[in-house]
Amino acid sequence: MNSPRPTSIDSAEVSKFEAMAAEWWDEKGKFRPLHLMNPVRLDYVTRQIATEFARDRAGARPFAGLRVLDIGCGGGLMAEPMARLGADVTGADAATGNIEVARVHAAQQGLTIDYRATTAETLDTAGERFDVVMALEIVEHVDGPADFVETCVSLLKPGGLLLMSTLNRTAQSFAAAIVGAEWVMRWLPQGTHDWRRFITPDELAGMIEAADAQVVDRHGMVFNPLRWSFHLSPRDLSVNYLIAARKG
Repeated sequence: MNSPRPTSIDSAEVSKFEAMAAEWWDEKGKFRPLHLMNPVRLDYVTRQIATEFARDRAGARPFAGLRVLDIGCGGGLMAEPMARLGADVTGADAATGNIEVARVHAAQQGLTIDYRATTAETLDTAGERFDVVMALEIVEHVDGPADFVETCVSLLKPGGLLLMSTLNRTAQSFAAAIVGAEWVMRWLPQGTHDWRRFITPDELAGMIEAADAQVVDRHGMVFNPLRWSFHLSPRDLSVNYLIAARKG
């Protein structure tokens, strides 16, 4: 076992999402942006996993035999499709209400997912190790992002894959994530995001590399208001973006 790490949990941030837990699977509710984003996130994540582990995404259960951790899993929007693809999925979230919703929904879908109301630090201290760690839309909500990233890398087996997504700290992200999503569209309660906590791609890459992992890919997730959908972009990382990294 490792020595206990200080927790990265910000209680105020956890409380925000605990209050919205019942709405995780409402596609028109407070998590509507994540539902719109999810097909793109899933495409990126599965493509990166298939590349790193030489798997064929067209197969019935292409990720069988891979142990996947979804940190900050919420209601299970990413954990469930990963389980359907054959992965052995552990979903962890500090908000107990999120885990309760996730467990009920997975049972309704006939899926077996190891949901735990716990933290990345607790899992790391217990010596848990995974082939893939997903930390999607969470690093901007933790206390001590660099320490959190280091814990995520520590949770990987050698050669394991880290997948992260977050919001860039730009004028465009302030306009889209706060003015647009919170003030104008009112998809999220005002105050859900704090622009000052957003992290640039270079900053996040630096944290990952300082934790002894190698960034292998970066892509932006760009919202098209005419099509009302997101798409991946290798160039536009100005608002939402994803990073993939391999542990040596």
